[in-house]
Amino acid sequence: MAKARALHISYTPELDPLLQRRIVIEDVTPDVDEGRFPAKRTAGEDVVVEADVFTDGHDAIAAVTLWRRAGTAAWNEARMTPLGNDRWRAAFTCADAGEYEFTVEGWIDRAETIRQAIAKKTGAGQDAATEREELRLLPRDADRSRSTRYGRVLRVIAERERARFGAWYEMFPRSAGTDPSRSATFDEAAALLPYVASMGFDVLYLPPIHPIGKSFRKGRNNTLTAEAGDPGSPWAIGAADGGHTAIEPGLGTFADFDRFVAAAAAQRLEIALDIAFQASPDHPYVKDHPEWFRHRPDGTIKYAENPPKKYQDIYPFDFESRDWQALWRELKDVIEFWIARGVTIFRVDNPHTKPFAFWHWAIGAIRRVHPEVIFLSEAFTRPKIMRYLAKAGFSQSYTYFTWRNRKDEIEEYFTELTQTPVREYLRPNLFANTPDILHEYLQTGGRAAFAVRLVLAATLGASYGIYSGFELAENTPVKPGSEEYLDSEKYQIRPRDYSRGETLAELVAQVNAIRRAHPALQFDHGLRFHETDNDQLICYSKRTPDGRDPVLVVANLDPFHMQHGHVRLPLADWDLPPGARVEAHDLLTGETYQWRGDWNYVRLDPPDRVAHILALAVHA
Repeated sequence: MAKARALHISYTPELDPLLQRRIVIEDVTPDVDEGRFPAKRTAGEDVVVEADVFTDGHDAIAAVTLWRRAGTAAWNEARMTPLGNDRWRAAFTCADAGEYEFTVEGWIDRAETIRQAIAKKTGAGQDAATEREELRLLPRDADRSRSTRYGRVLRVIAERERARFGAWYEMFPRSAGTDPSRSATFDEAAALLPYVASMGFDVLYLPPIHPIGKSFRKGRNNTLTAEAGDPGSPWAIGAADGGHTAIEPGLGTFADFDRFVAAAAAQRLEIALDIAFQASPDHPYVKDHPEWFRHRPDGTIKYAENPPKKYQDIYPFDFESRDWQALWRELKDVIEFWIARGVTIFRVDNPHTKPFAFWHWAIGAIRRVHPEVIFLSEAFTRPKIMRYLAKAGFSQSYTYFTWRNRKDEIEEYFTELTQTPVREYLRPNLFANTPDILHEYLQTGGRAAFAVRLVLAATLGASYGIYSGFELAENTPVKPGSEEYLDSEKYQIRPRDYSRGETLAELVAQVNAIRRAHPALQFDHGLRFHETDNDQLICYSKRTPDGRDPVLVVANLDPFHMQHGHVRLPLADWDLPPGARVEAHDLLTGETYQWRGDWNYVRLDPPDRVAHILALAVHA
């Protein structure tokens, strides 16, 4: 068979003047999926921009980061400085919440090129008169007529500080009274606000507060048949009293709710509401808009299933129904309804079971009008889905923290969250427990397990949360091997005695006060793990973005036994000599330790002492 002949095509491009733009700009960061999504920051926070900027030959170059508030015409400039190896850096500040745009521009710096030539000639003992004359004749302003601008305009969304830093407390208001046979009211729940505030929390998150359906209502411990007086699950939303824009009558009226929100604000607490886009069979939507739900061949509406689990008390919405546009608008209006009542934080239930496009559209539309609104994604699902929801607009995300208990698991996971590109768009919120999740570590580890998980959640993450009962070390599962609580508050009213002597409330308050006093603990990106010679001891530090306020945490991951050993301080990374002296002040106990050199001894003996939170003063 004859050998195939290569086809050669000759092509001579036009000599476009753009070909004389010699600067190359590559790898601009932060960049989320080549500019498809914005990176995340908070108001007042710097955006540090880096880029590879280089050219042929030996000419000196200059570069700037161009940035502006989205929707404005004029660009601001931040001069970039070289980091070495053709990498350049600049920063600009997001003064207010909103969206910002940025890109990078570079050009040949003729004046600097001549200055470098003069320096070289002078250093070699040569005459540089010609170059000095060239420099004198140069225009004062740099010639940027042949500058190169990066091919993309990238984006940053800046939110208010609470999107980056805050302590959350989850409470069922219906359990805030003393009578387990009836729902507490908002006025009764308001009596607990000083208690929550005294522990130093910023956000009080309420599960759904809407009317609860009666059809197929679940009984105690998730039994399929409810007994008389069983209140049902708050996530089975909708009854004759209304749906997602109504209040469960047992809790009170809208006037009562408004008074509760105002009382929380007086305690410096923000109210976060649960957004659960699903309906009970009794929801008004079922009667008025049956087309918004999926149907079986016989015409009946399908209930939710996650085999082997069945949720007969819940109907999922059909986001692809023939009337999908009306459904999407209605659900967005639900969020706007509660914003109008003063709620600007929403914890969104199972967002991964709804279309990504819905969240991208709804959150984007709401944020354009209400940049102060914060959305927390409750999606315990596969990593790529969790990440995409964060890209699509969620301010914060639940994480796998609950299931990361060994040292290697914690270090690997939090290195991913804080030291890889994921950190540009996914903000973790570390809930130590939830009404659905009571991990085996807490079931078996006793009070010490709760104490160490509190310290880890509150110091590994700038945002963290606990579900009420955590401070009381409630740890009884419904059955062996289950992560569900016995007598789960999801299905019954559970008044608590918060004054019990063994409560961890004082420790919670102490840890939250430390977080407020130390800016290093209010950011995620400064986290670094450090070596120990005992795998039951985990050690890490945090510093502010500009390297201030070093805080070191050492925790005993074994809730049963004393553990001791040595931790290694990263003195070289901190530009300190090997014999540097470190004064380590324990913010939990008030003790101060004098350490010297890299390796230093620690001993942690639960239940009295499970961790050190150390403010460091370093002396060369």
